[in-house]
Amino acid sequence: MFRRVGQVAVHRPWLVIAGWILAATALTLWTPEPTPHSGGSGILPSHYESARADRLHEKVFPSIRQPAATAVFQRKDGDRLTPGDERDIAHVATGLSDRHHPGIAAVTTSPEGVSPNGRIALAQVHTTTDDPSAETVGRSVKLLRQDAKALLRDTDLRMGVTGRAAIDLDAREASAKSDGLVMKATLVLIVVLLLLIFRSPLIAALPALIIGITYMVAVGLIAITTSVSGLNADAFVSAMLIVVLFGIGTDYILFLLFRYREELRAGAEPKEALIDSVARVGETLASAASVVIVAFLALLLSSVGTLRTMGPPLAISVAVALVAALTLVPAVFSLLGTKAFWPSASWAWQPRNPVARGIGAAVARRPGLLAGAAATVLALLTINAFDFTSDFETSSQSQKVESIRAAKDLERGFPASQSDPVKVYLSTKDGSPLHLAPVSAYGRELGELPGVGTVSPPVLNEEGSVALYKVALTHRPAAAEAVELAGGMLRDRAHEGAPAGTRALVGGTSAAYADMQKAVVRDYTIVFSVAALAIMIILGLLLRSLLAPFCLMIAVALGCAASLGSVVWLVQGVQHQPGLSLVLPAILYLFVVTLGTDYNILMVTRLREELARGVPLRRAVRAAVAFSAPTIAAAALILAGTFGVLALTDSSMLRQVGAAVAFGTLLSAFVLAMFLVPALMHLMGRWAWWPGRLYAGPAVPPTLSPDGPGPAPVQCVPPTGDA
Repeated sequence: MFRRVGQVAVHRPWLVIAGWILAATALTLWTPEPTPHSGGSGILPSHYESARADRLHEKVFPSIRQPAATAVFQRKDGDRLTPGDERDIAHVATGLSDRHHPGIAAVTTSPEGVSPNGRIALAQVHTTTDDPSAETVGRSVKLLRQDAKALLRDTDLRMGVTGRAAIDLDAREASAKSDGLVMKATLVLIVVLLLLIFRSPLIAALPALIIGITYMVAVGLIAITTSVSGLNADAFVSAMLIVVLFGIGTDYILFLLFRYREELRAGAEPKEALIDSVARVGETLASAASVVIVAFLALLLSSVGTLRTMGPPLAISVAVALVAALTLVPAVFSLLGTKAFWPSASWAWQPRNPVARGIGAAVARRPGLLAGAAATVLALLTINAFDFTSDFETSSQSQKVESIRAAKDLERGFPASQSDPVKVYLSTKDGSPLHLAPVSAYGRELGELPGVGTVSPPVLNEEGSVALYKVALTHRPAAAEAVELAGGMLRDRAHEGAPAGTRALVGGTSAAYADMQKAVVRDYTIVFSVAALAIMIILGLLLRSLLAPFCLMIAVALGCAASLGSVVWLVQGVQHQPGLSLVLPAILYLFVVTLGTDYNILMVTRLREELARGVPLRRAVRAAVAFSAPTIAAAALILAGTFGVLALTDSSMLRQVGAAVAFGTLLSAFVLAMFLVPALMHLMGRWAWWPGRLYAGPAVPPTLSPDGPGPAPVQCVPPTGDA
């Protein structure tokens, strides 16, 4: 099948190229642009307490909406607000409300909006929609910020806007800026690295152009999928999408080009070399991409919206990159032939590759020693993973954005969660009215807990059967202390202290984060297990073996744990940060395990090819490492570099993801694929392929001379799925 695909792409290149350009143009012009969200607390299943609290609020307090945003006022000199300042604040709030921007119902202030220390005053921005992250609301918040500058011109005040709508707006704008920066930096990195690897300006530039077309197609397909399914991904996914497409897409192109160059060195004509390359690489690339796609799609089983919506866009991007590597790349290079390598002539002669040869020889001679050394290094790095601590504030943007600055200003006069308090609902079990005395005493008991700033007077529904308490904590809603308090001591006290005949529910952002922690633990168990099983099935089908997939899965899982442990040591140990993003282990697992499996597939399929040619085991291991190591090293450096580009963004979450996946990619390539996996396969011998059997064809000259100074000419053999 893959040979047929290669023949069509090579012999009808203009048709293939035209099809891709037409698809990219049509999808760009006629599909809606996906609207990312900032994430927030995510979407939780209905059985979690915070979700039940939200439903109760919508049912009994439909007219009480949490303000979508909060305007924070203070004097420019930092002193206490004067009566004149308070009149100016009221005037500004009225002026903003009178603008009647779409989605904004009113901007209100009151004497209670002035902090006890008199330094901070608040105005609440109420919306006409229940969704503060709606794009219309975000645009209106941006207009309110602009309007406020004129209204504040002749005053001694300054104002900042924070709250959910403002945070979402800043996240979208920061994401757009980050995407542009990531795109430029990734392109420069890929071009420079390809230029160093191939020493050809054409090969350095063409993959970037090809992936650019691929990116347009993928984004269009993602937009259609999002529109149909309603799964809107978080803002940070757009930056990851760029990295995935350009990183993995370049890897797949490299796998093909390295094999193409190898076939040319064996004396094949350019077009036949391309067709043979697609035939040989096709099965391996399809299996490698299937591993990544299945792992990403496993995220659909997640109960947390942040994880669930991340899977389909990334899976689509990898699928498009695979199709482009098997069709668009050979079509383009069939038109160029060997001129694509100009001015380098390295395609015409076999390199010595002394480092790769040395690694292959070492693994072939001392497999037990090297396997033990590699496993020990990974195990030592894994130890730090047990110290992992989650921190919900890691997804915040730069401290320079207005919503973050305004939130810090608010803390100068109010409890940190004043604009987003924990909500406690006390209701009677039979729907009868509550008794006022125990209701008041209940609120006072909640206020006595450590970490609680203020508890608002209870608000009763019309029937008097439900009371709402707004509990402002002394910590920001996403802080670890707030999450622990809302999901632990506060929730326990709310349940245990409920008067006889009543029950309590605890909701709000902090409580939702606490529930999300529980949900993520459940999700990790399910998603990781399903992804691992699917990967092993794909490996089993590719390798026709039961033992080899099991061995490879253990190896890449150890590499993933070692990568997590390394990042925990760096962020929590060296940088003394409070923790890492809650979803980091999932992202790391999916990328490191799947991409590590890709490199292992390249190595093991090459080993299988050598063994099937009748080459003795030790010599086959040496040849497989020597021929695969340069490809794996180049691909890993490019992929690690593209993820490393995320360090340029303002999002601490993206920086953590970039560092973790970059390091994990290098571990997978230079420790797992080059040392641990071939050493283990050597130690297992023919048992590695049980219950299948390798077909030992007639003896042929080895692809790697064991004694000579360099490799012997490569023999053209039937495709066996190697890259």
